[in-house]
Amino acid sequence: MRTNIVLDDELVIKAMQYSKTKTKRDAVHLALKEFVASRERLGILEMFGSDCIDPSYDYKAARAGEAH
Repeated sequence: MRTNIVLDDELVIKAMQYSKTKTKRDAVHLALKEFVASRERLGILEMFGSDCIDPSYDYKAARAGEAH
């Protein structure tokens, strides 16, 4: 999707330096990907303690490849 936006030049330059990207487009694309991934991780954290995993689930057996 083509979009024209005004960006803070100093912020874009810093983002390009930190990410080692060569273009503004690449820096913005990477920033958006990282933002989305961050929010998705927050969603997983919100599930903590919500009883989504069966209490009898044996993760050690699952790692060893044993059926439960």
